[in-house]
Amino acid sequence: MRPSRRTLLTATTAAAASLTPTAAEARGHRRTGFENLAASGYEPLRGQRIGIVTNPTGITRDARHIVDVMHADTRVDLRAVFGPEHGFRGTAQAGGSEGRYDDPATGLPVYDTYLKSGRPLADVFTASGVDTVVFDIQDVGARFYTYIWTLYDCMEAAQLAGKRFVVLDRPNPATGRAALGPVLHKEFATFVGRQPIAQAHGMTVAELARLFNGEFLTEPVPLETVPMSGWKRSDFYDASGLPWVPPSPNMPTPDTALVYSGTCLFEGTNLSEGRGTTRPFELLGAEGVDRRWAAAANELALPGVRFREAYFAPTFSKFQGKTVGGVQVHVHDRAAFDPVRTGIALLVTVKRVWSGFAWRPDHWIDKLTGSTRVRTMIDAGADTDEVVAGWQEDLAAFRRTRRKYLRYR
Repeated sequence: MRPSRRTLLTATTAAAASLTPTAAEARGHRRTGFENLAASGYEPLRGQRIGIVTNPTGITRDARHIVDVMHADTRVDLRAVFGPEHGFRGTAQAGGSEGRYDDPATGLPVYDTYLKSGRPLADVFTASGVDTVVFDIQDVGARFYTYIWTLYDCMEAAQLAGKRFVVLDRPNPATGRAALGPVLHKEFATFVGRQPIAQAHGMTVAELARLFNGEFLTEPVPLETVPMSGWKRSDFYDASGLPWVPPSPNMPTPDTALVYSGTCLFEGTNLSEGRGTTRPFELLGAEGVDRRWAAAANELALPGVRFREAYFAPTFSKFQGKTVGGVQVHVHDRAAFDPVRTGIALLVTVKRVWSGFAWRPDHWIDKLTGSTRVRTMIDAGADTDEVVAGWQEDLAAFRRTRRKYLRYR
């Protein structure tokens, strides 16, 4: 029997713990799904062989990794870890993973899920010998951030393999106030968007799991979600009191997550999206861009944001080692800021003031926005309001569907 690093919870503590948001809200407490799971004595996992899909963001409030905590606790029969893009311990850059290995800290087998789906991923779950697959990864709130599609693929594979699926919830750092932006058209489905949801979905991972199970999976998986306590839809990440662990190498702060669902669109252009700088997705630019871009963007008086003329030299990715000009995005009113509208406005203005602007030749922008509409409208000379108006019907339909799966006020 493995020694426990934690004292077993007393009956009083276990009885006081709640797996519903409302009890903790009344006491002013905030807990993640994992914290509520642990407070219950891991009741949803009792008698099950457990595998967990996680990465460096699966941490406790005191910055311990939940795999280390669960492995050391005799109440949990943890058998395997499944690593997504960037890997379980986070050693891989964008577009990479860690492969299959045994974790040095725990001895647990770590299986690679990156770019696996359907039957091949189901076979991984079967080979691991687990009964229940648990998911606990910090999302950032954007459709094209791939962890939510790891969630989707793992749910589908767990159903094929005959496994239970448990999702431990964490905050959406960009809040859960509203869904924003264009909705994916199915013919543009890729790993940066499997299903028709909004570009900024305004949901937590547990809410998304419920939506995936109810709307998109051909056969639903046996699903249980462990919600947070005390989280409100208007909360930004700092309200959680949790340490921020970068979910990927180019998501260094919650500020990055706030702008990402809009400025990541620059991945679909010939401009740098700030990779290789200390402020990725807040710094945008290219050789030949000058002060006119910041001036044009500021003239729009977009709510909650200002733009500073900026110059920077990326250490990798586009324009590596070259000094480029552009803008830095400064959000001064988070509640008023609309990241997707801001991203569109920046595309419209840079195309007007810089003659060198071009889309990526593979039309990656269509994968990011979910259709050809944004690209073709901007090319036709549409302004920001016209582009945003173009997706409102689809967005209204998604918001109606989304409403059925929301768990928090």
